[in-house]
Amino acid sequence: MARIEDKLPQNLTLKTQKLFIGSQICLRIATIATTMAAMWLALTSKQSVALFGFVLEARYNYSPAFQFFAFANAIACVFSLLSLFFVVMIARQAFIPNKCFILFLHDLVMMSLVLAGCAAATAIGYVGKYGNSHSGWMPVCDHFGKFCKRMTASLILSYLAFFALLVLTITSAIKSRHIQV
Repeated sequence: MARIEDKLPQNLTLKTQKLFIGSQICLRIATIATTMAAMWLALTSKQSVALFGFVLEARYNYSPAFQFFAFANAIACVFSLLSLFFVVMIARQAFIPNKCFILFLHDLVMMSLVLAGCAAATAIGYVGKYGNSHSGWMPVCDHFGKFCKRMTASLILSYLAFFALLVLTITSAIKSRHIQV
């Protein structure tokens, strides 16, 4: 039985492959930029305020969830940079679905890591912004506004990285479905 790729003109498959490689490179650069910016904002966010004669300080490293968030973005940034080099190497060689499957697994793991970091930081950020009356936790963002705004910006950037990794995962999965066993 003839495959669909055999029926397509060679120009169309080359155009599709160039589009695939171009989108992979652009999305990986976007992922690197957003995870790096999210990590930097999280690592450098701190604020001190004086309340009732006491100096209180808010930093990312006071919360294990924010630490996980920052380091998850750092890991995703480094591994996305490595995968960018891998994609550039694939672009120079012939298309091999097995390599796209490796990209799929990589993107899936990075997407899961970034999503886990976002979920942890969002949960703590929600408690920081709105408190929890059942536990007696008061909101702190009205006192640490600068810190909360920087962490919110960091979360937004990290969610953008998650969506870029989601698209990368989907495109790599589609491209790797032609693996011959």
